[in-house]
Amino acid sequence: MRETFDLLMKKGLGEFGIGLSQDQLGQFYRYYELLIEWNKVMNLTSIVEMEDVVRKHFVDSLTVIKVLCGEQEDHYNEWKMNLRILDLGTGAGFPGVPIKIAIPEAEIVLLDSLNKRIQFLNDVIRQLGLHGITAVHGRAEDFGRNPLYRESFDLCVSRAVANLSTLSEYCIPFVKSGGYFVAYKSGKAESEIQEAKGALKLLGGGIDRIEEFVIPDSDIERMLVKIKKTENTSKKYPRKAGIPGKEPLK
Repeated sequence: MRETFDLLMKKGLGEFGIGLSQDQLGQFYRYYELLIEWNKVMNLTSIVEMEDVVRKHFVDSLTVIKVLCGEQEDHYNEWKMNLRILDLGTGAGFPGVPIKIAIPEAEIVLLDSLNKRIQFLNDVIRQLGLHGITAVHGRAEDFGRNPLYRESFDLCVSRAVANLSTLSEYCIPFVKSGGYFVAYKSGKAESEIQEAKGALKLLGGGIDRIEEFVIPDSDIERMLVKIKKTENTSKKYPRKAGIPGKEPLK
């Protein structure tokens, strides 16, 4: 089973030019085992088959490296150094934990509103022997106003299911000026992106790059929206809990 897992990982990540050591592959395999174990007692994911976990969770999570760095190795090395990343609405740890395994130099904060998921993530962090990664229980609207977190991250990533305008109000306040927010979107999201441009401007950001691709050996269309923050976010944002979802910025 482990050999099959390693082959699936190498094949999927090879499509994006991402290589991992045997130790890193071992961490991913233990992560997979823990995900399946914990999923028996709590609802972490509906994706449980090994091939699907590899493609739809692990490989998908790491595609952000390609979007951030492009084809240039020096960009990858630059991003690896002292990178502070927030994974907002992390759920079972995607994409934050895979990013940490692939880029161990990065400092990662995993934020989720469900405490049971935080318990799972703390077990993953402990069993994988990861350092420089913290799982935090809370809401984006509250932490986005906390001076310990607000505008303190080089990068915010999120695979959370939300309208891009809403997701941007949650995420952009965490990002330093000059940093990035990358939203993982499914399928075609052109109209959603177009509608979010006003919100991005209000929040101090703008579209930097959009990457479209299909996850290897699947029919899953993925769009990664890379947003650059060019100025500090007004203290008005994020608005109080519940409002960003009900009344997206325009």
